[in-house]
Amino acid sequence: MKKFAVIVAGGIGQRMGVEMPKQFLLLRGKPVLWYTINAFLMAYDDLKVILVLPLAHLESGEELRNLFLNKDRIEIVSGGLTRFHSVQNGLKIIKEQSVVFVHDGVRCLITKELIKNCYEQAIEKGSAVPAVASSDSIRITDGEQNYVADRDTVRLIQTPQTFLSDIILPAFEQEFSHAFTDEATVVEALGNEIFLIEGEYNNLKITRPIDLLIAEKILEERSAFE
Repeated sequence: MKKFAVIVAGGIGQRMGVEMPKQFLLLRGKPVLWYTINAFLMAYDDLKVILVLPLAHLESGEELRNLFLNKDRIEIVSGGLTRFHSVQNGLKIIKEQSVVFVHDGVRCLITKELIKNCYEQAIEKGSAVPAVASSDSIRITDGEQNYVADRDTVRLIQTPQTFLSDIILPAFEQEFSHAFTDEATVVEALGNEIFLIEGEYNNLKITRPIDLLIAEKILEERSAFE
């Protein structure tokens, strides 16, 4: 089946304390986004990447695209006002039955193994949303009150959130709602069941300077085994 990865990279890096968007910061000499895109291209030879970028950074996206020998498998589109609208713009490219991955551009440590696991479950169940158990204690706040939650029942959601196209494409034809926090909530709003899959603790999202240092160390360790 056809495969598309909608990689959403609309961050502006406020929490990184830099002017350059975090997806273009260098990590071991390459932009963060390079690692994200490369993982998907390496996972499947027939996968196409749809890179969603802010309008102001489309030129930087083209420069990044030119770093790949197989750049014809990467298409760049502009994002929207919210993540929902950015994903919606990316999905407009997809016109055929397929498996669709939607991934955070700054989750640059995604592995081929997780991508393949998500694909296989989506084929079987219609969806695969990576999640990991919380290793911390959890408390729920309610106004000035707070109470402990059973962390064994809590899952931290990651990407790539993966769906059959005939599930995710109709879901993104809905009107936008502030209740949509990720692709799973959009799909769920149309009455579809969401199936979780075991994620990876190293599949972290680059949001703060310390995350870059952690990612660099993980990449260094991986390269030692290649």
